[in-house]
Amino acid sequence: MIVQEIMHWRRNRLLPEQYCDFLLNLYADEEEQAQLKRQGSLSATGKAIDAIQKATGLQWFLTLGTFTLISIIVFYFSRFPLIMQMAIILIGSIGLLWIGQRLRNKSETTGIAAIGIAMLLFLGGGLYIIDFHEWEHMLWKVGLLFLCSLLWIGCGILLKVPLLHLCGWLAALLVYGWMLYTYTEEPKWFEFQLYWLPLTGIFIWCCWFFHRSKKNIAAVLFVVGIVCWFLPEGYALLVDGGSMLLQLQLLIKIATSGAMLFLLRRRWMVWVI
Repeated sequence: MIVQEIMHWRRNRLLPEQYCDFLLNLYADEEEQAQLKRQGSLSATGKAIDAIQKATGLQWFLTLGTFTLISIIVFYFSRFPLIMQMAIILIGSIGLLWIGQRLRNKSETTGIAAIGIAMLLFLGGGLYIIDFHEWEHMLWKVGLLFLCSLLWIGCGILLKVPLLHLCGWLAALLVYGWMLYTYTEEPKWFEFQLYWLPLTGIFIWCCWFFHRSKKNIAAVLFVVGIVCWFLPEGYALLVDGGSMLLQLQLLIKIATSGAMLFLLRRRWMVWVI
């Protein structure tokens, strides 16, 4: 009787679905849970069939029209003028962002997936335009990556998607590394440290600054600061190749960072958790 009542609450949306799942896990035995899962899959299929059967002519027309429009854009994208290509990518990315944010109210995973596709559309579409128009200078791709990093950071903060926020900072670090590689000549071992270690201090300080009001932002900044701590060795490995001195530096840094994280765990855990 209790299980039937909970199912009644779920069907009529008297309680959120996650609360109903929690109650069913408490009161339903294994056989009942297996039966409910089968009924759930059947009901989902039934709902889809019912929605198709009840669809109006206007809904069918809009669905087919949207599919046709997307197909035309995909097939003839290369023939459009540059301004139109850029507008299509921008409008598509904004539309997917809007859809993803709406879907997050129903399914967090689906919404985040739509937001991720929007970000990839912006990056992939930009790379396609650069290659199609034969803009061969590397600065175009680096500029696009920098623009994407700003977009990812901003959307990650506004939409509260920490992974997107983190990817934005990592992309910005890639741009910074490219600038160092392009505009510096034969840096010394201590210059590798000077290029990256100040960023570690800046990000850790920003983590402390935001930890009282924005925990999710503070956690991302803390991770980026840790990444910057090890980037001098990674950058040196790409520029000069591996050496005994580089390996020794990396081992010392790993031991030092492990000791500092352990000794100061009561402080930094408050910042990020």
